Amino acid sequence: MTIESTFTNDAGEPVVYTVSELNRVVSELLALELGTVWLRGEVSSLTRAASGHLYISLKDDQAVVRAVMFRGRLAYCAFAPAVGDEVEVQAKVGLYEPRGDFQLNVQALRRAGRGSLHEQFELLKTKLQAEGLFDSANKRAIRPMPRSVGIITSLGAAALHDVLTTLARRAPHVGIIVYPTLVQGQTAPLAIRQALASANARGEVDTLLLVRGGGSIEDLWAFNDENLARDIASSVIAVIVGVGHESDTTIADFVGDLRAPTPTAAAELCCVAREDLVRMVATRKDRLMESMSRMLERRAQRVDRLSLRMVSPSQRIAARGHQFALLRQRMAYAKPILSVLQNRLEQAAKRLNTACQQQFLARRWHAQTLDAKLQSLSPLAPLERGFAIVRAADGQIVHDATRLTKQEQISISFAQGQVRATVDAVLAQPETRSTKQD
Repeated sequence: MTIESTFTNDAGEPVVYTVSELNRVVSELLALELGTVWLRGEVSSLTRAASGHLYISLKDDQAVVRAVMFRGRLAYCAFAPAVGDEVEVQAKVGLYEPRGDFQLNVQALRRAGRGSLHEQFELLKTKLQAEGLFDSANKRAIRPMPRSVGIITSLGAAALHDVLTTLARRAPHVGIIVYPTLVQGQTAPLAIRQALASANARGEVDTLLLVRGGGSIEDLWAFNDENLARDIASSVIAVIVGVGHESDTTIADFVGDLRAPTPTAAAELCCVAREDLVRMVATRKDRLMESMSRMLERRAQRVDRLSLRMVSPSQRIAARGHQFALLRQRMAYAKPILSVLQNRLEQAAKRLNTACQQQFLARRWHAQTLDAKLQSLSPLAPLERGFAIVRAADGQIVHDATRLTKQEQISISFAQGQVRATVDAVLAQPETRSTKQD
């Protein structure tokens, strides 16, 4: 589409538009030809609508342009602009069709110059902090006695000289490997990331020092790169960041495992000084010697105590022989004499036989006595002597003749046999002692 084809038809005659059609065509042409642009200017007026949208006017020394920033985009703005602020906006060029006013649709807004960089720094810091990249729980421990240390910096940087000098003085025993990289400029973040990746892939150092000397915020901006920050946070090797001076702060300082205020301080923090190690070894040597001395003294005393309890072999054999003699004597006394035991056994057998006979005779005499008593108490004994037992018809023994009645049936038991009889008469007679007993 060209401007000529827009306003003329195929026959070359002018196209007649309505006002709204013209405004729409102009808006489309502006968007097509210019698209999105960056613009710097001073905020000359500012209105916040009830809808949440922001309407501003930007000016320079010779012109003014109106702009709108809708609520959705305004939510990502890190600061609240005010009249008089110098700002930079990223905007789509367009036209407010209902009035035909030239207008910018602002997509992003930031302070101009140094303020813009500071705003980007704060936005990225807030974002990474929310993701937990600054949490101390995610930091890797720094080994106090590393075998070797890696340095990521520029070969021509003064920071490298400071680090090497410090390490040579404090820890000459620690190996050093330099991973050269750019530390300033647009390509510096990628170069630092590549050096960090190389160090992790090679795995030849225990600690990495990411260092650079001081400078302006623009000079140190490579260390505020988001991708570099994520690489530092995910590094397998612990990273000590020493960028700039003590007052300088970068995103790398927050994601590193340890922040050093200067490159020299990073070299001091990466390992224990040789003098401290020598002092520590000497101290531990003294403690070890004291511990060994005490242990040897205790063992010597124990040897002395044991030596008092030791007996010479001849004494031990003599003592064993005496014990053996005593045991043999006791065995001689305890050895049984068979003839004596045999005599004791025969005598015991005789006494047992006599006792059994006497017990048998006594038991038999007692049984005979009981049998005689039993016979004397038997109810049949009187019958043998001529007595009889009279029973009434109901089977009861009759003791009193007056209990019977005339013509009553009775039975009479004798020693041999039994008869039945009928009572002809009941004769009462005075009771006598002899009769009562019968």
